[in-house]
Amino acid sequence: MSPPKPPQLNNEEIARYSRHLLLPQVGMEGQRRLKAASVLCIGAGGLGSPLTLYLAAAGVGKLGIVDFDRVDQSNLQRQVLHSTSWLGKSKVESARARLLDLNPNIEVVMHEEPVTSQNALQLIEPYDVIADGTDNFPTRYLVNDACVLLEKPNVYGSVFRFEGQASVFSHQGGPCYRCLYEEPPPPELVPSCAEGGVLGIVPGLIGVIQATEAMKIILEQGATLSGRLLLYDALDMEFRELRLRKNPDCAVCGDEPTVTELIDYHQFCGAAPQHHVELPAEQGEPTEGFSNLTVREIKDKLDAGWSPFILDVRKPHEADIVRINSDLLIPHEDLLARLDELPRDREILVHCKVGGRSAKAATTLVAADFDGVVNMLGGITAWAQQIDPTLPTY
Repeated sequence: MSPPKPPQLNNEEIARYSRHLLLPQVGMEGQRRLKAASVLCIGAGGLGSPLTLYLAAAGVGKLGIVDFDRVDQSNLQRQVLHSTSWLGKSKVESARARLLDLNPNIEVVMHEEPVTSQNALQLIEPYDVIADGTDNFPTRYLVNDACVLLEKPNVYGSVFRFEGQASVFSHQGGPCYRCLYEEPPPPELVPSCAEGGVLGIVPGLIGVIQATEAMKIILEQGATLSGRLLLYDALDMEFRELRLRKNPDCAVCGDEPTVTELIDYHQFCGAAPQHHVELPAEQGEPTEGFSNLTVREIKDKLDAGWSPFILDVRKPHEADIVRINSDLLIPHEDLLARLDELPRDREILVHCKVGGRSAKAATTLVAADFDGVVNMLGGITAWAQQIDPTLPTY
């Protein structure tokens, strides 16, 4: 049975895509292939924004958007799919409205849910190309393994600070993400964009590269990044390329795979499930010898006369943005070498931006035999949101 013919273009579409139609590598046949194609974008953030905007403008007939977050003010510096009028609202609904306004001829399917081992195969299976716009290792490994199991091309991108990466995995017998990164890095060595920052234009460039690769796969034109890892350095305006080989011993795409179904990827990466705020433990419960208190609990104790030594474990440039009354600023990675600057006769209240680094610092203090260590859940962000709204958040 021959495959169905791609749909025809109407007169409006011919006018809209006329610059494509003039390209011999696209033409009417290629544009009809784009109209018949479907791409699933996992993540509607910094990478997903340019990726979906350009695929929608190009006339890819069906775009799936997977995201369960809401538009936050800190997103707008790089997530150009969204706008100020959508603050606090669903990202997938914001994405759908913007993409259909750009091109009403396409279909946009909203998947407002996290990608998990339980739903990944069902989400991915109906689409021709998968674009990974996620920002954490558990989801990257999950998307990779699902794409290998379903034999779907995985258009990969990632960004951090001034740098970005792009490649195509699981395409035409090429390597997969596990061939590049066989094991995930330790969680404590992987700061998030919320902690490490990112230059807003970098995900824009990497997302456009992902869109380019997705279109080339659909059109079957040019040489994709399969078997190559493209590295971008914005500060030096430099592109480099690394050759990738398929690993015959790869756990998922090798000759004798050991991963034949989706696993627990948070456990595999040694990471806690993703939340909007890092919560190292239940509120008020001791964790490895220290206590976790919410900002409201801390405010009540301070109002009642509590006088702990307050330790800020953020970077100095973060303290330039906003700070509360702290006794000392020591970046958490320098803490072990500066323990002699801390008192041993007072309780120590540790805080950072959202609570992750301060929990690590509290663990360090307990291991060094400090007593009465308290971690501020939610960090200075929670303090600004719940206690002192005059403070800025970042």
